[in-house]
Amino acid sequence: MLDTGTSLLLEEAEKLKQAGYHEQAIKVCEKVLMSDLECAEAYEEIGDNYLSMREYFKAKKALERAIKLNPESANANYLIGFLYSCFGKWKQSIEYLEKADSIYPNHPEILRCLGWSIYHNGQKKRGIILLERALSMNNDDPLIMSDLGVIYMNEKEFDRAEKLFERVIELEPNNSKAEECLNAIRFFKKEYAKLKKKK
Repeated sequence: MLDTGTSLLLEEAEKLKQAGYHEQAIKVCEKVLMSDLECAEAYEEIGDNYLSMREYFKAKKALERAIKLNPESANANYLIGFLYSCFGKWKQSIEYLEKADSIYPNHPEILRCLGWSIYHNGQKKRGIILLERALSMNNDDPLIMSDLGVIYMNEKEFDRAEKLFERVIELEPNNSKAEECLNAIRFFKKEYAKLKKKK
């Protein structure tokens, strides 16, 4: 159980992280570690911030320490699973994400990452099912819609992909990546239709 001072510092770090002040958030977590070197939550926060900064080696180091201190942390297992997916290490990613899902079942963000990793590890149908399940639990999440949209584009399910990215842009009008994906989908949809006519 965390003491009040530690809890308040971790809340402050979370707010800084959400505002994009990752280095300051890390400093606050380091303050926590000065008084409690065994605070797994502080290592999780540090790892999460380093992930946002794309400092993957530092993130991995912090998250491995968090898991060593608390192997049953859904958040630490999720974060390190996500980290492995960034490198295309699908098997390791799935191992940690499945552990996170067993600790905290049916969390949309865990299912999103798990579905993505499972799809890319070759179990396409199962990956899509997990992403669809994540979307049904959180149907306005642009990250879930984007992942699913990319997968449907890969599967040449252009209508489904198009609808998902249209919804992302509706929710986030300035999302340039979603705009690029939507343009690509519309282009491929036309080209694919031309190819079908030639056959």
